[in-house]
Amino acid sequence: MAVVSSAREAEITAFLAASGLAGAAREPLAGDASARRYERLRKADGSTLILVDTPAPADDLVPFIAIGAELAAIGLSVPAVLASDVERGLAIQDDFGSETFSRLLAGGADPWPLYGMATDALIVLHRGWPEGAAQRLALPVYDPALFLEQTRLFLDAYVPAALGRPLSEQDRSAFDTAWRTVLEPACAGPPSLLLRDYHVDNLMRLPRPGVKAAGLIDFQSAGWGPRAYDLVSLLEDARRDVAPDLAEAMVARYLAAFPETDAAAFRRAMAVLGAVRHARIVAIFVRLALGQGRRSYLVHLPRVWRLLEAQLAKPELAPVAGWFDRHLPSDARAAFVVPETL
Repeated sequence: MAVVSSAREAEITAFLAASGLAGAAREPLAGDASARRYERLRKADGSTLILVDTPAPADDLVPFIAIGAELAAIGLSVPAVLASDVERGLAIQDDFGSETFSRLLAGGADPWPLYGMATDALIVLHRGWPEGAAQRLALPVYDPALFLEQTRLFLDAYVPAALGRPLSEQDRSAFDTAWRTVLEPACAGPPSLLLRDYHVDNLMRLPRPGVKAAGLIDFQSAGWGPRAYDLVSLLEDARRDVAPDLAEAMVARYLAAFPETDAAAFRRAMAVLGAVRHARIVAIFVRLALGQGRRSYLVHLPRVWRLLEAQLAKPELAPVAGWFDRHLPSDARAAFVVPETL
């Protein structure tokens, strides 16, 4: 759990007092890979709220509030922000409880209705996102150039650790060319809000009807890009296995809601964008282990590599698969043991 400085604690105390919560009991909550902190605030009547503490409000809290308002307007459940001090990176929001989809699944819950709700939420989002909202919010555009930039983290963080040396500029250029070839068609479909981190850890079950039972959190880094990305993020999860028949059923469920969509092109886009995501996650997990000593993420590397290899085996990824075959032998992939230090 992060240590809070005395100066920051004084700011939090003043913010809570100004919000009428001076007497609330405070309980730190487990965080994620970001620098944000959360606390559960328990009021005298037993009701609870969430305190958000972020060191980068312009990149974090501001977009969370703005994007959340748009999501709520189209009928999706997001935490309402009840008070905020944007300059100091503090906010108080609804408490969605502790029933993340991932916790429910770990407890033995039937995955089908949960993944059905999550898929339906994407359908509502992609049907209802208002025209012009992306421009109003100045969302980053996830086009081939930006996705390509993200894949380069694999070259910078993973490849030198696995091979013991950086790649030549010629090899890096070939990497770019291979990805650019597959990304252009993958990004050609109609765009929408791209939540970017859409998986069961960031979905909460709520006592609400229909699609509103799926509570969305952690969407402050959203962008504007291809619709296929969030569905593959949900169904090809870095942290848990999703049964193939379940994943296929959810793709079919989504496509049935958009009969005008070219299903084959959408599936090809899922493959390419899934590969982009998996390559980046491999690199992020290794960077966290080597740079911050957060080695717990490494337990997921074999799964992410399996997902990446499955996508590389598809015809639409042939140029990228060829680059991997030339530059990363099998023992530098899933079997690679990340050293304690560089």
